[in-house]
Amino acid sequence: MDLFDQQWNSYRAIVEHNLMEHRQVADATAAALQGWLARRPCQSPPPRMVDLGCGDLALLAPVLGRLPLGSYTGVDQAAVVLPLAERALGPVPWPTTWLQGDLLAWAMAAGPANDRVDILHSAFAIHHLDDEQKTTFLRGARQRISADGVFVWADVFRDSSESRQAFLQRYSERVRSDWHQLTAEQQRHVIGHLSRFDIPADRTAIQAAAEAAGWQWRWSWQGAHRAEALAVLTPI
Repeated sequence: MDLFDQQWNSYRAIVEHNLMEHRQVADATAAALQGWLARRPCQSPPPRMVDLGCGDLALLAPVLGRLPLGSYTGVDQAAVVLPLAERALGPVPWPTTWLQGDLLAWAMAAGPANDRVDILHSAFAIHHLDDEQKTTFLRGARQRISADGVFVWADVFRDSSESRQAFLQRYSERVRSDWHQLTAEQQRHVIGHLSRFDIPADRTAIQAAAEAAGWQWRWSWQGAHRAEALAVLTPI
């Protein structure tokens, strides 16, 4: 079994057993999008959506299928997951595009004003960027979204003034103590991955960075473990 298969099997077990509250995240995402749609003027054209780090859409596909979109673009670094996402979404009445790509590169690829998206979504992907890259992403994404658009961001965040190392120690202990549905090997894969790649944003610092980049920030959902959360950002 190669490294991707090992990591993917661990990821699927986490989702299936709701160890990172993916079901609650999907419900909170649906509520945020429905709330935004309800406030949108009736004469507005169907919104265009970009999903950064779309993964396999295992839980989000039913949410997307109920939305009156104008188009949907799923972007992920792992090309192998894109056919899985397309299959999970199934037939929909609006055009879909599937792209292998980097979320930071997408944010920095500024296009014409008439090419801006209305809905931007990302779940558990931006925490792989370092703090400077997150700020760069927020600035770039602000230029790529329509004036009345919305950015729904689900991720892991650390407590204000909590160091990355303290967060990782706390989260690793959660994996070892509570994630009994994973094998010992899978737990090691998860802890190894987050130790090497995860850089959760400081809640206060990232909100300040977002506001400086032209976003209004609102926490829409908080998980039970001082980690997972969902923020709704709108252009100022």
